[in-house]
Amino acid sequence: MIDKDLAELYGVSTKRLNEQVKRNIKRFPDTELMFRLTKKEKAEVVAKCDHLKSLKYSSFLPFVFTEHGAVMLASVLNSDKAIQMNIHIVKTFNKMREVLLTHRDLLLKAERVEHRINDHDGQIETLFTYIKELIREKSKPRKKIGFKLQK
Repeated sequence: MIDKDLAELYGVSTKRLNEQVKRNIKRFPDTELMFRLTKKEKAEVVAKCDHLKSLKYSSFLPFVFTEHGAVMLASVLNSDKAIQMNIHIVKTFNKMREVLLTHRDLLLKAERVEHRINDHDGQIETLFTYIKELIREKSKPRKKIGFKLQK
């Protein structure tokens, strides 16, 4: 997400958000949690996203945050909204982990069924190959067998 959108989400100004990032730069390792857009990337983003038209004439290149960067940013900012968002994000991740662990057995069963279906696909393909061979053999003229009358 771009810094302007996160600032709005967390209830702070973009300037304040960027100040906090610069003050806590050790929390944002290069490219893992955030990066700065290039001039070309900024132009593309402004052209594609109508709500970012105000960035068009800005001389600053905006920061962009990954999902982990957004979480780290919420922990760095001290606004009430940022604190609420940080708690909400942590709860969401915990619920996701709980759901994944609860339904892990269903995932394993689904993988077994998928594996079995893949095996069946190969067997069905072999069956069709044999059927096609039998049809070809049947369409060939066969030498008649049995008693022949002499003329």
